Order: sequence, then C-alpha cells, then structure tokens
Amino acid sequence: MNKKQRIMLTRIIVTALMTMMLIIFHPHGWLSLLLYVITYLIIGYDILRKALLGIIRGRVFDENFLMAVATIGAFALAIYDKSGDYLEAIAVMFLYQIGEFFQGYAVGKSRRNISELMDIRPDYANIENDGKLEKVDPDDVEVGETIVVLPGERVPIDGIITEGESSLNTAALTGESLPREVKAGNEVISGSINLTGILKIRTTKEFGESTVSKILELVEDSSSRKSKSENFITKFARVYTPAICYSALALALLPPLFMIIFHGAAFSFATFETWVYRALVFLVVSCPCALVVSIPLSFFAGIGGASHEGILVKGANILENLSKVKKVVFDKTGTLTEGVFEAVGFHDYQDSELGGNDKSKLLAYAAMAESGSSHPIAQSIVKAYGKPVDMQMVSNVKEVSGKGIIATIEGKQVAVGNDRLMKEVGAQVSHCKSVGTVVHIAIDGKYAGHILLGDVVKPTSAKAIEDLHKSGVNKTVMLTGDIKRVADKVATELGIDKVYSQLLPADKVTRLEAIIKESKAGEKVAFVGDGINDAPVLSRADIGIAMGGMGSDAAIEAADVVLMDDNPMKIGKAIRISRKCLKIVWENIIMAIGIKGICLVLSIFGIVNMWLAIFADVGVMILAVLNAIRAMYTRKV
Repeated sequence: MNKKQRIMLTRIIVTALMTMMLIIFHPHGWLSLLLYVITYLIIGYDILRKALLGIIRGRVFDENFLMAVATIGAFALAIYDKSGDYLEAIAVMFLYQIGEFFQGYAVGKSRRNISELMDIRPDYANIENDGKLEKVDPDDVEVGETIVVLPGERVPIDGIITEGESSLNTAALTGESLPREVKAGNEVISGSINLTGILKIRTTKEFGESTVSKILELVEDSSSRKSKSENFITKFARVYTPAICYSALALALLPPLFMIIFHGAAFSFATFETWVYRALVFLVVSCPCALVVSIPLSFFAGIGGASHEGILVKGANILENLSKVKKVVFDKTGTLTEGVFEAVGFHDYQDSELGGNDKSKLLAYAAMAESGSSHPIAQSIVKAYGKPVDMQMVSNVKEVSGKGIIATIEGKQVAVGNDRLMKEVGAQVSHCKSVGTVVHIAIDGKYAGHILLGDVVKPTSAKAIEDLHKSGVNKTVMLTGDIKRVADKVATELGIDKVYSQLLPADKVTRLEAIIKESKAGEKVAFVGDGINDAPVLSRADIGIAMGGMGSDAAIEAADVVLMDDNPMKIGKAIRISRKCLKIVWENIIMAIGIKGICLVLSIFGIVNMWLAIFADVGVMILAVLNAIRAMYTRKV
C-alpha cells in the first residue's frame, strides 16, 4: 500500500468513526451542521477540488462533478426542510471513496505484479580491473567487454559465458520456476539471476539493446494502447455524462413547471423539492464510474496476469484481438523446432572439384562460407566443423535471401544453400533420399555434395497444437522455407492442419495475406515466428507472436505478443487469458448498464431513494472492480 492509499484509508476510518459518534450523540442545530460538514470535507475535499478544477478548465461533466452536485444538493435539501438528515450526503461520498480505494488498491496490485515481474533492471555491472571488481553503469559497458556476475546478482547485459558454471533463475523473464544450468559457451540473457557460481560473460549487445531493456520498453508501452472496448467507454462517457446532467436538470425543473402552468399550483420551492431530490438521486445513480474504472482495470489486470506467465502483451487492443484468433500460422525453425540443427550425414560427389571422398574438405568449405551468418543452419554447420575458421581465406560473401550464401574461398566460388541456389549457379543437384534439411555445396558452378541436417522438434510443440485446437482455434498452418519432405514430416508429427514449404520471406507474407483473406469477418489470424526474416510476416498478421527467449530483436520488435520462454504451449494460454479478460469486461458492462438503467428509470418515479442510488453507483463500481481483479489470476487458465 502506497502513501496515497494509506492517507485515503485513514480518511475513511476517521470519517466512519466521526459518523458513528454523530449518530450516537446526535447533536442539534448549527453544531450538528458544522460537525457533519467537517466530516463531509474530510472524506470529500479532493472530489470537490477536482470538480472545481474541472469547471475552471472547461471539463465540467465528469464523475467528480456528479458527486459534488449530488452531495451538496443533498446537504441543501436537508437544510431547507430542517430535517437535520445530513447522513445521505456523507454516505454517498464515503461509499464512493471506498470504491475509489478499492480501485486504487486493485490497480496498485496489478501494477506491483508487473513491477515485481519486471524488477529486472540491473543497477550496475562488474568489470574486472587490476584484479579487483569495479561497479560501473551498464550503459557504459561496450560490446565485447567481459563482465563478472557474482552469485545473487542479476545478469546486466546479454552475452556469452567465457568462464564459469552456474544455475540461472529466469522466472522474471520466462515464468519458469526451474533454474537453468549454464556453462562456458552458453548464451545468457539479461535479467536472469545468477544463483551459484561466478560467471564471466563477454557482452554481445549494448545495454539499451539487451533483453532486459527491450522487455521494460514493451511493458511501459503497453499501457498506451487502448482496446476498442476502452475507446468505446471513453467516447461513451463524453456523451453520456453531459446528457445525464441535462436530463437531471430537466427532471428537477420541467415536472414542477408543468404543474404550475397547467394545474395552477402556487410557485414555491416546495413544488420543486420532490423533483430536485429525484434529480439528485438520478445524478448519483447515473455516475459512470463502474464502466470508466473497471474496463481499463480489467485489461490492465489481464496484461499483468499474462506477464506473470512470461507472456508479454503490448497493449489492451492486442489482448482484445487475441480473444478472436481462430487461425494460427507458424514458422518452423526455432518456433516449433529447437532451431538447433545437428549434422547427421555428409554426402560428397565423386566427380566434384574435391575429387571424391573428402568429407572434411566439403564441411570446411561450407563452414567457411557460413561462418558470418547467424542463421541456425549456418551455426550448426560451423559447430559440426568444430575448428576455428580462418576468415582470411574467405572473401566476397553474398547472402541470397531464402536460398543460401555465395563466397570466394581460396580463389574458388563456393555456393552453399538449397537446390534453388544450385540452379542459380548452374550446378546439377544430386538429391538426398534421407529426410532432413539438405544443404548443397557447389564449387565454381559444379556440384560438390551436400550436408544433411536434422532439426530437433520442441518437446511441447505437439501438445501446443493439440491445446490450440481445444482452445477453439479451427486451423493451424505452417509456413517454412524447408523442402517439402522435411516440412511434411514435421507437420504430420505435430498434427498441423496445413503446411506450405519452400517459401521465401516474401512468399510467407503473400501466403499469410491469402489466409487472412479467406478468414471470416471478425476472425483474427496469428503468426508465430522467431527469426529476422519473420519480421515482415509478424507485422502483417492480425496478431504477431514472437519467441522472445532466443528470437531476433527484429522479430520481437515487430510482434504484438512475446513469449519469453519460447514455449509454444503459451500461445493457447495467451488466447485463454484474453478470452477470460474479455468475458470479465462484458460482465462488467452488462452489470453496470443493466443495474444503472433500471435504477435510473425507477429514480424518475421516486421509487429509488438516495441509499439505493448509492448502491447503484458505488456498489456496482465495487462489484465491477472486484470482478476486474479476477483477470490478474491466470495460473489455472
């Protein structure tokens, strides 16, 4: 509980105690009025101040104005009829402030959920200087510098471990409670907590580009994106509030004037008294607090709950659209598979430039050509080679999008890639009968052989596809640049409905647009990917979902939703969280409009008094806020 909430709680308690004393001792006359006014000001001075400032600034019609007019009017009526019943005015303000307190507490709790999850910004980084550790600002650490992370400290910047072994707690990033074992050569992301050993890490990114900074930017930006429901409520309140004020004024004036003009009643305030009271009740009932407060709070709580599960949603509008997803389109490598390829076969060509039976030379040429690429296939070839690559032997490296790489090695033109690249350089391909990803190599336009790579399917991918179908997704599709045999094998293994293979990045966008065009009105299409070449498709999809653990910065930037642990099971959970949130939003809208609509009609006929009006306003708001808080709890969703 923050300072503002503690002050409000104190005001509520003091008001409750003073009201009880006034009821028990029941003072009379001016003393009674004075004590009730003091009690009223203790609980309501901030509302009166906001109402006055709103009038001065030209923003008259808001909930503060409604509360101020209704409660001051109730005081005026009590003074006029000399009843001494000032309790109604205090009760309206008192219960309204309790509702505001609940709202503040709920928002604070949701904000703390996100803050605790996102409390990952490191204050410093350790640099070793003359055998001693020196704490420096993470922004001052350059790419390639070595930092030291002690047990209990957060990893401040993304990098690769050069020395040491440890366990990392990645719960704040992925929602995964189990520690991750790391050692030299492993990549680590900022925001993780080092649990056991001392680690030396060579930084691979600047602090501003590291995972921790990107996550914080995503969370900070998410609150600025409103959903259609929120925009509707904002526009609704702008029209609704002045309409209600003018209606209340008409209710106070027109019926008694009608009586005076057409029934010859004598003019006196008594003629107006009943209708002024009904107008005040009408104002209290009509206050749109339940809608204005609970709808944004529901989305905020939903975003906080999703974040706690390692699902970062970039805005309320995204959360709303997620609930309408009926088709999910996947990239393959790094999304449904680990993106970690293993070389499972080397097939050279007898009549090649290598002279036959020289698999080590074949792999060496492929590794040298691919050494500058960050693609998982390229890294797997370099890893399979297992030796340092002499970059001085490599020149004129050219990456051909969606096909492979052409480089000059030892004066020879070496092409490494798929069969389309071989066709481009004029090499006659020898097709591999084994199922896997085939990387062909051609030297000076002549076919030299190929390397067979096998990608590892993620252990949760099949369950994720099954879970999506159970969650109401009616079609799953896979788009991949892989050859048809490999793509079909993975799709069959995972239970994917449709697969399109051998696609260039531009082809993926075209195919996705066709899928979107085929969808029914109101249905959304989500695309899930992780690579740099997925960024255009992520941007084009109704909902772009990126793998945030090891996904590229471009993919994370282009996506609407980021899965911090790269687990495809979280896709179905994200959809269910959004649907729960939208269900709560509509529950609140129906409840608030329904109860208020009935009470507004009844108040015109004098059936609803101020106490029932208080329930219709504050009671509904408290119920709506408590209902909105449920969106925070997502563990069992």
